[in-house]
Amino acid sequence: MSQFERGFEPEEFEQRTATVQALMHDARLDAILVTTEAEIRYFTGFHSQFFESPTRPWFVVVPAEGKPIAVIPAIGESGMAATWIDDIHTWPSPRPADDGISLLAKTISSLPTRHGRFGMPLGPESILRMPAGDARKLADAIPHEVVDCAEMLLRQRYVKSPAEIEKIRRVCQITSDAFEALPGHSQIGDSEIDITRRMRIDLLQRGADGTPFMVAGSGAGGYDSIIMGPTQRQPEAGDVLIIDTGTVFDGYFCDFDRNFGFGHVADDVRRANTAVHQALDAGFDAARPGARMCDVWSAMSRVMEEFGSLGNSIGRMGHGLGMLLTEWPSVHPDDQNILEPGVVMTLEPGMTFAPGRQLVHEENIVITESGAEYLTRRAPPEIPVIH
Repeated sequence: MSQFERGFEPEEFEQRTATVQALMHDARLDAILVTTEAEIRYFTGFHSQFFESPTRPWFVVVPAEGKPIAVIPAIGESGMAATWIDDIHTWPSPRPADDGISLLAKTISSLPTRHGRFGMPLGPESILRMPAGDARKLADAIPHEVVDCAEMLLRQRYVKSPAEIEKIRRVCQITSDAFEALPGHSQIGDSEIDITRRMRIDLLQRGADGTPFMVAGSGAGGYDSIIMGPTQRQPEAGDVLIIDTGTVFDGYFCDFDRNFGFGHVADDVRRANTAVHQALDAGFDAARPGARMCDVWSAMSRVMEEFGSLGNSIGRMGHGLGMLLTEWPSVHPDDQNILEPGVVMTLEPGMTFAPGRQLVHEENIVITESGAEYLTRRAPPEIPVIH
């Protein structure tokens, strides 16, 4: 498959379904339910912007054998029929008194019952995209014990297929191009909003589908937040601007940032940038098959401690990446999850180098048989300067 080709061959979905059914067999589950846009798209290929509307719930049941079953609002029937799914049940949503729950319960109850256990994602980093009251009604209406299958689903999507990796590589390269071009169309006097708006337009012109996430913050010799903005603030000489973007190509995200100096970069900021840049190098070297997420954390943390880091307020230094901006698991000192080929993740060392001032650096990588490979184009060791 060309890296520019959209969608997946049916074999991709067949393999995903076979993989989760093997996991379901081991967990003694008769079926599982998925409700979020990413999970439904993962198993069916149904790719619609209509999930931006919170009015209607959508359901896909994966049975112990056979293809997934869609139980969806009638407005989505033709779109789902264009996927590899052929068992589609619909109701005229929105219907608050019974928004698909009786139809869903009937569909689940008609399946063969071997273990009497039904999986729903209930644990950390999972969402049921349905009213809580409806979830209780469903549990009461089916002849199964409802059990948590969240980690099983997260673990399956933790390892990407070659076709998925190529989509992430594509959006990483588009965004790397846009970051490198940014100093050429920015200058002192532009606001954070001015700069990021032009970058959004540039990303679209380069082939991205959109940029759902773009935050920016600037300050004198660093910044105090990486999740707010952009604002109307105009960075001044001596300021540093961070732009962190989650841009999408064919439903797959990149997630990385770049720092830009204005006029000049102060010596303490240069030193902090050297620290996070070298820390990311250490994390990249540690990110090998068989290593744990906590090993990658430790490798990066040691470097920043040697440079006098005052701490990390972000809580982690990277995470999984794919159909969502941030996926499970985390580069965290307590995370024991093992890296394996096909894992796509971010490396995001950050440190407070002076009270109220921090610097963060982020790249996207994929784990290979022999180590790691950058999907982004590695940032230069010196912060680019805008005049």
